[in-house]
Amino acid sequence: MLKMKRITEAYDMKVFTDSGEYFGDVEEAILTATKVSGWRVRATRNSFLNKILGSAKGVIVPHQLVKSIGDVMIISKSAVPNYGPDDEEPEA
Repeated sequence: MLKMKRITEAYDMKVFTDSGEYFGDVEEAILTATKVSGWRVRATRNSFLNKILGSAKGVIVPHQLVKSIGDVMIISKSAVPNYGPDDEEPEA
């Protein structure tokens, strides 16, 4: 049986990667006319996202990378940005 949730139940939900790392908290759902297209995830203190982004406030995770939503949200590891605060920009 398919269990359905209200989008508002997902707000402030903890987000984890499929490898078990705490990623952040759901801040907002991004909707199109007929479906959820993405989730805005806030970088919280002690989250993996905060360590990667540094001073940025969060990221938008496409809904295709969400694996499961229950008591917590599980996202694919490929949703993790692959840049860090010490990475240098390539010169042109």
